[in-house]
Amino acid sequence: MDFVAYDLSNQVATITITREEALNALDAAVLAELDAALDRVVADRARALVVTGAGRAFVAGADVARMATFSVAEARAFSEQGNRVFRKLELLGAPSIAAVNGYALGGGCELALACDLRVASERAVFAQPEVGLGVTAGFGGTQRLARLVGPAVAKEMLLSGRRVKADRALEIGLVNSVHPPEELLDAARALADEIAQQAPLAVRATKAALARGAHVDLDAALAIEVEEFAACFETADQREAMGAFVEKRQHAPFQDE
Repeated sequence: MDFVAYDLSNQVATITITREEALNALDAAVLAELDAALDRVVADRARALVVTGAGRAFVAGADVARMATFSVAEARAFSEQGNRVFRKLELLGAPSIAAVNGYALGGGCELALACDLRVASERAVFAQPEVGLGVTAGFGGTQRLARLVGPAVAKEMLLSGRRVKADRALEIGLVNSVHPPEELLDAARALADEIAQQAPLAVRATKAALARGAHVDLDAALAIEVEEFAACFETADQREAMGAFVEKRQHAPFQDE
């Protein structure tokens, strides 16, 4: 792949956008490579994923130079492609962590939003500046941002295009933690390692319960939790981990089955 690097270590996958000359801006080719990299995460049965950018940007947005002459049909196809890839990321069984090392603007902010967790460098900057370019956010920003930080803050960012620095991003709940630049990847990978050490089927079930329950009423959501909880009792991981707890011993490595 020309614009996306993939690595797997200790059951943690890392995807790095590497189009540094364009501050990792997204175009159809980058999205296609990201899509392929996500397929590798699934094929490798990775237990967690870190997504980051090379150089001084996470992703500085979609490629405006290429979008400038889009027809309506081309714009629709590009938005559909981005939404399809970001939704695949969001629905991965493996929890994903955006390690936001610099600019996360437009599509870059939306990429971070599609991840389960976000950790940021002190140099990170977030924004949805699309209205200044005469368009709306196109890769889920009008939907995911409000779900994460609430409608008032989301409207402020989406309607003004205002940039949000790392400390403010932490304050509004856009990121989980902020780190010195040189410590960012280590912090993201430490969190990913911590997740990867848990029972993988239970992690996936927890993620599924969160996703399925987010948009239904509480009674329906609790029924989803009961379903996911009960299903875990069919797994070898549950039997071994609970048996080890009762017997006061270290459980065997989780088997993902």
